Amino acid sequence: MKYGKYFLLTLAVILLDHAVKLLVHNYMEFGATGEIKVIGDWFRIHYILNQGMAFGMRLDWVYGKVLLTSFRLIASFAGIYILFYYAKKGVHPGLLWAGSLILAGAIGNVIDSVFYGVLLDNAPYNAPSPWFYGQVIDMLYFPLFEFTWPGWVPVVGGTDFLFFSAIFNIADASIFIGVSIILIFQKWFFPEKDKKAESGRPLESVVENPGPASTEDISGNDSDQLKEASNY
Repeated sequence: MKYGKYFLLTLAVILLDHAVKLLVHNYMEFGATGEIKVIGDWFRIHYILNQGMAFGMRLDWVYGKVLLTSFRLIASFAGIYILFYYAKKGVHPGLLWAGSLILAGAIGNVIDSVFYGVLLDNAPYNAPSPWFYGQVIDMLYFPLFEFTWPGWVPVVGGTDFLFFSAIFNIADASIFIGVSIILIFQKWFFPEKDKKAESGRPLESVVENPGPASTEDISGNDSDQLKEASNY
């Protein structure tokens, strides 16, 4: 099918995401001891496990993980349907490519959550079940710069700040890139809104500037006048 290319991108990102995750799991030591510096101190491969959401966020509740995983599953199926639906409608290709990236990221992380607790035995020790409690493998680390806030800055004065401290994976990056593309190019992706806004002239402007009468109106008025004249 002509829109299968968008799902191929989704599949390619998922395969790349899990290939990297499995390589990190099988050949790297956990934590800072096995860290690999790719570009000095600015880009490192740092193996950690994430129990929660993207970029290390989590829900502090015993059933928060299964709730999050269930939501990811529903969102993934919904994403497949939405991408298929809009591809058939013929929307802007850029929107479909961005949607493919977002879908790939969602599916990529949901696979970790559903299966890795069983396949890789990486569920937390206190997890009620290995199913749906798998931890997401993260490894991309970009600590670009670090500084100490001046003492006069309210609240954070005197504390250290590291940018960018989050450790994430290819699935997270895929979601971020897809959402960013939509936000940046939304005027091109959704031109209908702009057209509706331009065409929504107020009623007063239509009354004050009526268009020329149609040929039917003119001929109709002439014929009525002729009939009235013939009656005299």
